[in-house]
Amino acid sequence: MTQSNIDKIIMGANEVETWYFSPYPEEFTYSDAVYICQFLLMRHPPGNEIYRKDDLSFFEIDGRKQKKYCRNLCLLSKLFLDHKTLYYDVDPFMFYIMTKNDDVGQHIIGYFSKEKQSAEEYNLACILTLPQNQRMGKTGSPEKPLSDLGLLSYRSYWADVILEILYKYKGEILISEISDMTAICSEDIIHTLQALDMVKYYKGQYILCLSEKNMEYHEKNMKKTRIKIDPSCISWVPPKFQQHQLRFI
Repeated sequence: MTQSNIDKIIMGANEVETWYFSPYPEEFTYSDAVYICQFLLMRHPPGNEIYRKDDLSFFEIDGRKQKKYCRNLCLLSKLFLDHKTLYYDVDPFMFYIMTKNDDVGQHIIGYFSKEKQSAEEYNLACILTLPQNQRMGKTGSPEKPLSDLGLLSYRSYWADVILEILYKYKGEILISEISDMTAICSEDIIHTLQALDMVKYYKGQYILCLSEKNMEYHEKNMKKTRIKIDPSCISWVPPKFQQHQLRFI
């Protein structure tokens, strides 16, 4: 774990303690706090708005076309993601920014990034909800290894989805069937079931055991306030890239 070189940042009305090192210019480290524009110097992200419902939006940004914005975003993210190594070579990545909108502008809630083309079929590289927006009830396989926060987020999501299926499903079900129903890869399903202590060895074979504790966990999570994506509000088609657009030149 690398020690933070900036003690805290101030974004809008939020004063946030940082967690890890980020390669900001050295002169930034001499201050008690670093002020960072809550819009990253733009009233809205410089990309295509692909989703809007009520006061929430998602923007799709090509790292090759918007280098400065994406590098600023990566430097900010590095303060809260210990495992993040990318902060300069943003060309091979697409960024998806979630914002909360008001009369002032479109405030960044968090984002995720993914490679334009992944040989390993990863559907996610980095994911971050800014600390001031965490724990507010807002809601393929990700690139490994996951960061600490990424692992917590994905495990929570995987557990909820898998338990929901097992809660409703009666009779036998295969891991491959759960994978087909959820688009979660079999390896991640198995790891999640093991983390929930649901895999048992019985009469020479492995079985899934849905305990009372698992049910209580699931029912408790289902009572939480969650905002779900409304597919009817998405305006997006998968981007297509030429070979020269995939890597940094």
